[in-house]
Amino acid sequence: MRTNYCGDLRGQHIGQTVTLYGWVDRRRDHGGVIFIDLRDRTGTVQIVSDPQRTPDSAENAHSLRSEYVVKVVGKVSQRPPESLNPKLPTGEIEIYADAIEVLNSVKKQLPFQVSTTEAENVREDLRLKYRYLDLRKERMSANLQLRHQVVKAIRHFLEDEQNFMEIETPILTRSTPEGARDYLVPSRVNPGEWYALPQSPQLFKQLLMVSGCDRYYQIARCFRDEDLRADRQPEFTQLDMEMSFMSQDEIIELNEALICHIFKVVKNIDLPRPFPRLTYAEAMDRYGSDRPDTRFDLELVDVSDIVQDSGFKVFSGAVASGGMVKVLPIPNGNDTISNVRIKPKGDLFEEAAAAGAKGIAYIRVREDNQIDTIGAIKDNLTEAQKEELLTKTKAKPGHLLLFGAGDTATVNKSLDRLRLLVGKELGLIDENKINLVWITQFPMFEWNADEKRLEALHHPFTAPYPEDIDNLKTARAQAYDLVYNGIEVGGGSLRIYQKDIQEKVFATIGLSTEEADNKFGFLLEAFEYGTPPHGGIAYGLDRLVMLLAGEESIRDVIAFPKTQQASCLLTDAPATVDKKQLQELYISSTYKPKQKEV
Repeated sequence: MRTNYCGDLRGQHIGQTVTLYGWVDRRRDHGGVIFIDLRDRTGTVQIVSDPQRTPDSAENAHSLRSEYVVKVVGKVSQRPPESLNPKLPTGEIEIYADAIEVLNSVKKQLPFQVSTTEAENVREDLRLKYRYLDLRKERMSANLQLRHQVVKAIRHFLEDEQNFMEIETPILTRSTPEGARDYLVPSRVNPGEWYALPQSPQLFKQLLMVSGCDRYYQIARCFRDEDLRADRQPEFTQLDMEMSFMSQDEIIELNEALICHIFKVVKNIDLPRPFPRLTYAEAMDRYGSDRPDTRFDLELVDVSDIVQDSGFKVFSGAVASGGMVKVLPIPNGNDTISNVRIKPKGDLFEEAAAAGAKGIAYIRVREDNQIDTIGAIKDNLTEAQKEELLTKTKAKPGHLLLFGAGDTATVNKSLDRLRLLVGKELGLIDENKINLVWITQFPMFEWNADEKRLEALHHPFTAPYPEDIDNLKTARAQAYDLVYNGIEVGGGSLRIYQKDIQEKVFATIGLSTEEADNKFGFLLEAFEYGTPPHGGIAYGLDRLVMLLAGEESIRDVIAFPKTQQASCLLTDAPATVDKKQLQELYISSTYKPKQKEV
């Protein structure tokens, strides 16, 4: 029977006989004395097999190779002073092996070295194909431990301190409109009908509030069949919460306490409270983004009022057509950013173009506040307009002013991208800093140009502010997102709980009465049986753990992730299925592979 884990042994165990299990991380032969680094999920410990002192283990010790699975029985001893390893938690001790038993050997050449002493330079596709080996490595093992600790902290806080109940909701449900595409599952016993895998437990958790389960949470599996990025997966995990009889402020305060608890327990970091709050309008005005990175101070300045009557048609035309002109002021930008980078084919130009901008206008502020630029800006601004620009942007000699002009969405998006690029390049972002900020008062709806209709910015179950109900098309939502260093980690809202308001929202997004009843009749009916006011929030658990671990991809905090093409390299999923299975489901594929060019 195992008595200890490898990484748990310390000086207080000296003199004890222990039984350990694990993998051979490394083996070294020093003149017949074999040193083995034995590894399990808690860490490594040094094993010694000495032909003189422990002859019974010598033969097996000589046969060991990397990744052999072994059982070791031996006595914990003090390391000699010259071999102490302060970098290793177990570096004060070593185990003299009385017995070593090989439980399994390695029959094939390893696709990559697993040892903790090897540098991390393995291609990701290889890591994902042999994920079971990758998970043995120190980095991935630590990330999974961190994920476990986060979930453990969440459960303790919500259950033991806040009286929440964990309740599971269905995985097989029905497809609903709005949002990203559903994964569909055909039903064999109901031919021609389909389930959908849930994008979130939204409707069920609202029904739980109707049921009287006033504090619900779930570590929920969710599915979205959409294009992927580094922080997205087709199947992902979220912390899902819903609460009755709580105001928006009370929900935010409870969630701040939860986040602070996670950081304290998992990272031993005390976060200051309360977290700052920005309205959606403020965030877009100052940062051009509803997910602002507030670790540095570069802020955008709206100068539309100054340049709307200027002779520079790019500026005045943008404002006249309902757009805007904004400036990103960069201190000391004259010394760090060349004209070549701003012009076509330059990296700053390309960054703005990727957001839809046609180009970047710029002004350099010289000594005595003289404006220097190439093109028609300077010649088409009056002296008064130049003074107003310098005053409003607080520009000093050495400043570089980058302009965005056009429709509001493109200006904000392009300058936001430039802000982040410049902030990182100039070293303005403290990578050790943790900034959490709430974004509130989102618009209820945004215009879908492809479908020529309004759609819910969050989802159609979000409650509008009571004073905005009479004009839902321009209403603000009682919604709140939590942003961590420029990345959204959670989002929620107060919910609609009155049938008439829910029907108005459905009508606003273009659902007919019949469509609404067909898709959501069960919810609308539930609202007629005494529904309490309620609200909730959901956190992207994978994304939160990724940030806590300091990783750049959520694939590095998920045990068995998919690639950016939504495939599993380990199991070769997705894959074709037998025709018999399709026939039993009464479905056939219309997909025709593209012909390969000869």
